[in-house]
Amino acid sequence: MSAILAKKVDSRIFMLRGHRVILDSDLAELYGVNVKRLNQQIKRNKKRFPADFLVRVTRSEWKSLRLQIVTSNHQRGGRRYLPFAFTEHGATMAATVLNSERATKMSIFVVRAFVRMREELAANQQILSKLAQLERRIGDHDIDIQQLLDAIRTLMKHPAPPGRRIGFELPPALTNTRRIAS
Repeated sequence: MSAILAKKVDSRIFMLRGHRVILDSDLAELYGVNVKRLNQQIKRNKKRFPADFLVRVTRSEWKSLRLQIVTSNHQRGGRRYLPFAFTEHGATMAATVLNSERATKMSIFVVRAFVRMREELAANQQILSKLAQLERRIGDHDIDIQQLLDAIRTLMKHPAPPGRRIGFELPPALTNTRRIAS
């Protein structure tokens, strides 16, 4: 159960302005409150949420995020205001102002997700550093090693989600039958 929950939390963390953040709607769902209640508590406790804990998402950032995540349409009961984005510290502080047992328990998962992402980033940075050192040693002498390093870098990048094909496609068995009959 905790592995499933950890994956659920991980999938809701995004990069925004160079920081890993979680949106208010996702945090509210994890903490078991509605977004309105979460945002009320944030506004009532403004002093606990400095700029490095909480930011308001801009229109262009929201448009970009909407392409990455499924959100409801504004005309069909969606958001009327731009969301807040919480950093790791802001998510923890939100749990303290909500002061509920579920929020406290879930904040542990949220913090662990942020820590896991930070560790993965550090591990990737170490690998990239070692590759850069290796590249400096080999210089331009060995093209095969250079191609290997490029392949490793390509594998380290997150793959783009596969696009969904549009239209109707005949099964291969029917396609071959039509060619024979012609």
